[in-house]
Amino acid sequence: MIKADVQSSKPKAAVKMSYYFGKGKRKCATATARLYLGGSGRLVINDKPIEEKDDYFEPLKRVGKDKDFDVVIKVSGGGINGQKQAIRLAIAKALVNGLPELKKSLRMANFLTTDSRIRERKKYGLKKARRAPQFAKR
Repeated sequence: MIKADVQSSKPKAAVKMSYYFGKGKRKCATATARLYLGGSGRLVINDKPIEEKDDYFEPLKRVGKDKDFDVVIKVSGGGINGQKQAIRLAIAKALVNGLPELKKSLRMANFLTTDSRIRERKKYGLKKARRAPQFAKR
């Protein structure tokens, strides 16, 4: 077992990150986005390159930065639409984290608003959240 010398440890200098990070949620879907600086507009979702970029790149197109970053997304949970909306929110939040001057234009375009509606839980005695079992008179 190696013991570290506590007195000789110096505070580390702040390292400038080479990407901007953002996290987005919608329904049951969660997405994390990394916008790598000096990119060429490449989009990778869950380690798969994506050619169709229309829905995902809306925040980047809105501010004219769609060719400036390589975007790497990790997304899980939910369905297709929930994941798309979570990705869009994650990209917008990553842009604001890196370039705060874009916040007003993204807010006006409604890209930074989190839709907090989630699925209602199932209650006991019911088929779904509100659907009761069919009533049989006889």
